[in-house]
Order: sequence, then C-alpha cells, then structure tokens
Amino acid sequence: MKALIIGAAGFVGGYLIRELSSAGWEVHATCLPNEEITGDCSVHRLDILKKDDISQILAETAPDVVYHLAAQSSVSVSWKKPQLTAEINIIGTINVLEALREADKKDTRVLLIGSGEEYGYIREGACPLSESEPLNPGNIYAATKACQGMIGEIYARAYKMDIVMVRAFNHSGPRQSNIFVISDFCKQIAEIEKGIHEPVMSVGNLTAKRDFTDVRDVVRAYRLLGEKGKSGSVYNIGRGKAVSVQFILDTALSMSKAAIEVKQDPGRMRASDIPLIEPDVSRIYQDTGWRAEISMEQTIEDTLDYWRGNLRA
Repeated sequence: MKALIIGAAGFVGGYLIRELSSAGWEVHATCLPNEEITGDCSVHRLDILKKDDISQILAETAPDVVYHLAAQSSVSVSWKKPQLTAEINIIGTINVLEALREADKKDTRVLLIGSGEEYGYIREGACPLSESEPLNPGNIYAATKACQGMIGEIYARAYKMDIVMVRAFNHSGPRQSNIFVISDFCKQIAEIEKGIHEPVMSVGNLTAKRDFTDVRDVVRAYRLLGEKGKSGSVYNIGRGKAVSVQFILDTALSMSKAAIEVKQDPGRMRASDIPLIEPDVSRIYQDTGWRAEISMEQTIEDTLDYWRGNLRA
C-alpha cells in the first residue's frame, strides 16, 4: 500500500508515518516550506491552497490512500482568524478532492480527519454520541470541520469517490503541545521536579469528563480505516469511555517525584464547559476490529517521561 499524508508536520503526522511504515506501507508526506518532517517517508513541500501543486504531487506519488491531516486546528486561532481557518479547512479540502476528481482518481481512498468538536453543544442524554447525532458546532474551528465532513459526504455520493470521514476525539501522547491538558499537567510536573517552577500546579475545571485516547492508538485506527473502512461512512475515534480531568490530574500527580500543591486558576476556566463528552465507537469496531489498547496511565506516564527528558533546568 502507498500513502500520501497531507499536512504531516504536526503532532499526529509523525506517529502516522511511523504506524504506516511499520506496517509495510510506502509513505509520502507533505509539509509547508518552513516545516520539517522526520521518519521513514518521502517528503514533499505543499501549500494546500494551491490546487495545481496538489495535482502534481498526486501524479508523482499515485497513492492508494490519502490522509488529509492539514488543518488550522486551534480553536482560539479560529476565533481570531476565521477567514484563514475557513480557507485552510474548507477550501483546502475542496482543493484536495477536486485534484483527485479531475485526475479521475476515484479509486484512491481519502480519509478526511475531522474532530469530536463537531458535535458541539450536546443535547442532554445524547452520550455516548453516535455518528448519526446532529452536529451543533460551538466554535469556528468545529464549524469548518463539520463543513469538511459534509463536503466529503457530498463528493462521495455525487462523484462516487472513495471517501471516509473521521471524527477523532481528544488524543494525547509524548511530544504533544502543552496547550492540551495531559501534556500541560505533565510539563508542569516535570518543571517542578527540575526546580524550574515553585511546587504549585495551576489547573482549570477538573469536573469535566472527556474521552482521551493515546495518539498511537488513533493512528492505528487511521491505518485500519485506510484498509477496511467503508466508503462514504463517518467514524468516531475514541476510547468510548470518558474520564474526569480530576482523574488525569490525580494520575499524573501519583507519578510525581515532588510534593505539589494544586491551585485553580480562573484564567483556565471556560465560560461554558460541557459536563460530559463521550463517543460511541461501536461502528469502527464493527468495521475494522479497532479499539483503544493503550491505557490512560501509560499515556500519562509516557508524556511525563517525555517532558522530563526534554526540559532544561
């Protein structure tokens, strides 16, 4: 099998390169001119707002599966730069699909990577969320990802293209940015252990319950959907069991080598935090046999060890 990963320079891209190459795939990966990619793959420079460049790379690589990871994925940036977010997440996706359609590459499978954020404001009693649950996005990023998925479904129906839509819930692991909660807690602990900061951790809302999956499990799901997913289908990817942020904090603190005080920071509190978000992941299990295998404890331990090894006192 031959894969083209569009937008592979981010957190997930490196793990997907490793997953696919370890499974014997030939991997091609794209990034912007100012980005770098490491791993067992051929690297191509690409701006997805330039459709002709996409067409050229498709002709050069002739992939069996295209993994579309390129996105403006920050919720906060989406509020500040809604036009840029829409251009990258919507126009960029259309460019990829049009390049494939014009090249008559209908047998090339495309995975459009969306987000659990698309469900947005969840009605009471809706969890666990099935893929048929109505979308009600609550921010610009989520709205553009919902639009991406709808466009994918339209292209699959109208042009008989092989497109699979994914809604990935929270995923974490070593090397993730500390703007995300597991990495944030682990980085704070590592800094305290090294004496970089006083032994006080700042936290936000600890009662919210979210579904967290290890990124290594997530990219395995992407590979299996590339191999076994059903064209035109939408798949939730997650553990299928939400845990509280308090659980994540307690688990991380239990691994700390230092005594740490915890303080709630009003600046980390969200104006409206949905109490529970949990996906139904039965569809991906039925179609591919995938389920999360790496424990939350292992993800937290590995992330903490990453920060311990990558901070300087």
